[in-house]
Amino acid sequence: MDWRPFAYGGLGSVVAEIGTFPIDTAKTRLQVQGQVVDKSLKEVRYRGMLHAIYRISSEEGIRALYNGLKPALLRQATYGTLKIGLYQGIKRKLSPTIDQETLGKNLISGIIAGAISSSICNPTDVLKVRLQAQTVSTAHKSQSMFFAFKEIYRYEGFQGLYRGVGPTAQRASVIAGVELPVYDYSKRQLIASGIMGDTVATHFAASVFAGLAGAIASNPIDVVKTRMMNQRNISSGDTQIYKSSLDCVKRTIQTEGLIALYKGFIPTFVRLTPWNILFFLSYEQFKKLGEKYDERMGTNEYSETMVHVEQQTTSSTKT
Repeated sequence: MDWRPFAYGGLGSVVAEIGTFPIDTAKTRLQVQGQVVDKSLKEVRYRGMLHAIYRISSEEGIRALYNGLKPALLRQATYGTLKIGLYQGIKRKLSPTIDQETLGKNLISGIIAGAISSSICNPTDVLKVRLQAQTVSTAHKSQSMFFAFKEIYRYEGFQGLYRGVGPTAQRASVIAGVELPVYDYSKRQLIASGIMGDTVATHFAASVFAGLAGAIASNPIDVVKTRMMNQRNISSGDTQIYKSSLDCVKRTIQTEGLIALYKGFIPTFVRLTPWNILFFLSYEQFKKLGEKYDERMGTNEYSETMVHVEQQTTSSTKT
């Protein structure tokens, strides 16, 4: 399995995460507010994404928009690396050449890669969500990321670090199974049609399609994941609000209506689209830099193979 997609995927994921993190914080706050079954989050404080960003920054400071950035970057450095590397590796096993790829095979590759990578990296996601959900009134004193992991394990055990792993894996498999194949398919079709070449503009357009598809497919799962991760079950008297992912879906619909599963959709879409744009543009540039380096070092077998395959794809598609 080629190591390059792992490296480019991790680097691209970190770039995208830094650029879109405040939007993710707003999305998290919108998703956890208004829970009738949780008194501490019953109040609806934010009317939308822009209002959430404005209120958080004005009441808690700009730094509050970046609560949880460290575990988020750690997550992307691990999850993003594994997701893209596994996706490309599994995809190439199912389809040895690009002209053998199908939307179905790529979807399967994305689902498997997303589920495996997100399950492994779940503890970083738990910490990120909890730090993002904290307001000034609920925040604890400043502590290091690794101390925070230790505290979660101390009070909630191994189960606490893997709280919400089910909906997390489901969401990641849906997003990876939708976004990555949609990007590949859109990019290939735009190039094959002759409308656009293999350029930044093509990568940008394909990224937008991937972001929209991912937001529509993943938002309900993301709401459940966020609520499951944010709840606590420790000896201090806090009780578990939702017994399972299905219980969370059921009680959310019963108490807040079906539309509650699409709370935070706008920031989800607004974040996923720029995230995909930043990620795929970065990924493509890192890939090109790697190919140039290989050519300079005289080890351009990978690059020549990919060019040959792309020529085959364009030729067969036009035929």
